[in-house]
Amino acid sequence: MKKTRYVLAFALCGLTAFAHGAAAPVNLIPMPAQLTVSGEAFTVNAQTPIVVDGSDAEARHTAEYLASLAAHTRHLSLQVKTGAPEVGAIVLKRDPQAPVANAEGYTLDVTPQGIRIVARDEAGLFYGAITAWQLLTPMPGEGDVRVQPVHIRDEPRFAWRGLMLDSARHFQTPDEVRTVIDQMAQHKLNTLHWHLTDDQGWRIEIKRYPELTRIGAWRTPPTVSKASQPGRYGGFYTQDDIRAIVAYAAERHITVVPELDMPGHAQAAVASYPELGVTGTRPPVSPDWGVNPYLYNVDDNTIHFLQNVLDEVMALFPSTYIHVGGDEAVKDQWKASPAVQARMRALGIKTEDAMQSWFIEQMGKYLAAHDRRLIGWDEILEGGVPPSATVMSWRGTKGAIDAAKLGHDVVLAPAPQLYLDSMQSDLPDETTGRLPSMSLQSYYTFEAVPKELSTTQAKHVLGMQATIFTEHMPTLRHVEHAAFPRMDALAEAAWTPAKVRDWHSFLERLPSQLGRYRMQDIAYADSAFAPTIDVDRNAAISSGHASVTLSNQAKFGNVHYTADGSEPGASSPLYVHPFTVNLPTTIKAVALANDSTPLAAARTRVLDLPSLRTRGTGELENCSGSDFRLRVQPTPDATSMAPTYLINVFDNCRMYRAAKLDGIAGIRVDTATLPRNYALAHDAKLVVAHKANTPQGELVVYMDSCKGKPIASLPLPADAPATFTLQGATAQQAGTHDLCLVFTSPITGPIWGVGAVTLLPADKSAP
Repeated sequence: MKKTRYVLAFALCGLTAFAHGAAAPVNLIPMPAQLTVSGEAFTVNAQTPIVVDGSDAEARHTAEYLASLAAHTRHLSLQVKTGAPEVGAIVLKRDPQAPVANAEGYTLDVTPQGIRIVARDEAGLFYGAITAWQLLTPMPGEGDVRVQPVHIRDEPRFAWRGLMLDSARHFQTPDEVRTVIDQMAQHKLNTLHWHLTDDQGWRIEIKRYPELTRIGAWRTPPTVSKASQPGRYGGFYTQDDIRAIVAYAAERHITVVPELDMPGHAQAAVASYPELGVTGTRPPVSPDWGVNPYLYNVDDNTIHFLQNVLDEVMALFPSTYIHVGGDEAVKDQWKASPAVQARMRALGIKTEDAMQSWFIEQMGKYLAAHDRRLIGWDEILEGGVPPSATVMSWRGTKGAIDAAKLGHDVVLAPAPQLYLDSMQSDLPDETTGRLPSMSLQSYYTFEAVPKELSTTQAKHVLGMQATIFTEHMPTLRHVEHAAFPRMDALAEAAWTPAKVRDWHSFLERLPSQLGRYRMQDIAYADSAFAPTIDVDRNAAISSGHASVTLSNQAKFGNVHYTADGSEPGASSPLYVHPFTVNLPTTIKAVALANDSTPLAAARTRVLDLPSLRTRGTGELENCSGSDFRLRVQPTPDATSMAPTYLINVFDNCRMYRAAKLDGIAGIRVDTATLPRNYALAHDAKLVVAHKANTPQGELVVYMDSCKGKPIASLPLPADAPATFTLQGATAQQAGTHDLCLVFTSPITGPIWGVGAVTLLPADKSAP
């Protein structure tokens, strides 16, 4: 076979991403730094051994890990042997002279004689084994595997390839944390940033201070219904749990970096030990998301308390870095405290920002004295940052740019670009998260080295990290939906050289990875590939037929559809251009890979007059004045993926755009009573209060704008249930108009979530 450089650059034609008759891609994610295809393939079967040197215990451990992956995901029983390399085997070997530049690099060669993986160090051997496993699992199945004849020389672009898991807002069991670690290892990520303390929970056992978990690990969720009172929510990790998780991660070459947030996000700690706070009072462990006011005190007792906590943390976590947070510390309590102000004067500190810098510096010095390094969010730059500190930039990339120019090492973890709690699509059936959505492609194309940095300054960029804050992710299923497959995009951006990365190549390789997820029961999101079914609603209402357009976010896959309500498949019509259907009908569509494997579950849209006159929660826009949007579950700790409600915590007002009002005489609004559990700090002044005409308020519908003509007023119930329907008459109008739906209830009460709004013709408008 002629030796060729392997390049994936297939052009897309409409939505058809696979070039028929093209050579099969090498289905590896992340793409190796160097890869060629030449020679003949090698067949792996149950008789293929994995061979390691008898004296190399680490190599044997990696070989056993590879064997377990192959057994679990490909039903291949590969035996691990020790001894000299042999023909027809998978050989794992450590060699100090291996032609790679760092400990995480490896070479992998597939020839008719076998598979050979060579690395300088155990980490590189492990990553080579992960690559070999991916080569064994191009798709589900059993029996022999014909492995492509590849020649790989590989090593990562960045040393820090991370994922932050927030266990403070919602608690994951130790087994669930291990599931996350397993997937990190399979994506060649090497740093788990573990967010263990916050206002809503203290999750790490500190034996010297048992109240931190007896009190601080549990919160009482908010309720809006007198009929039901939720039980306590919480949990914590014992020190034995943490030792086991750290060891489990280390076996997969993942370093666990703990985060204990300070001086802000301290409410759970202050609830446990009120003397740690500024006011001397004991607050509850916070049930509210957002920015709470409780800060640690700055006296010697509090500093010593936290240093004692760090002693136990350092005994549990061998990581070089300890994360101390430093973000969103609202200084109101410090400003109002005579004791804190006196402390500032005694230290010669002029501002509260400088006081935070002093506070962080005490932690940095203490960690440095124990051969550890401090890392914190980019707010630690305010007021000056300890010289040895590393900065994790979350408020965009500016913090990383400023810190690198000052000579500090940096990790890029900007919001919203790398925040996995940002929704990944605007699909009607998307689950909870923040908006704007961040797509699979936006993750893939993120560049971790800001162009503003010089070559020398760019050397301070340690790498990049995706962040999972879990306010709106109560279960592991929520976490998996948010993380996968965007973690694949992050992994390739963090590992693969920029010049090798190619978006279309990545899409070609991704279906095999989705198959690996299915084999391991990982609840990945199919948002990037799910078909959207678009029509011009008003034109369809007027004419009785609709022009249908199909697409998906990634513009990838072969989209097939039906117009009779039957399930679509490879034998169904292939979408090429918009098509017309008569009403009523049901459209179903699915995106398929070239081998007819579904890339996403089929999506359905009913096209009839009631549905065309209905807008779901995700189709209602913000009223003017604020672009803040969240998609939330019915209660903060609800474990279901649906229903969800798109809300704006600053203005309980929604816009129904381009409503065709001819013949409309009423409106129906499916409504949910949602807790107002949002701590907004200084932004609380931005919450809009709409004047009510009754004590409990009403839903007022205005035409054209929120200052337009009122056409309906629907009273809200005095003791609202969890969900209810508002329905009433509207003043009849003609033409197409925007509708503004304003809830006028007090802003100290619940937030009203809108599930759907339906316009009703005269014969359907009566309550």
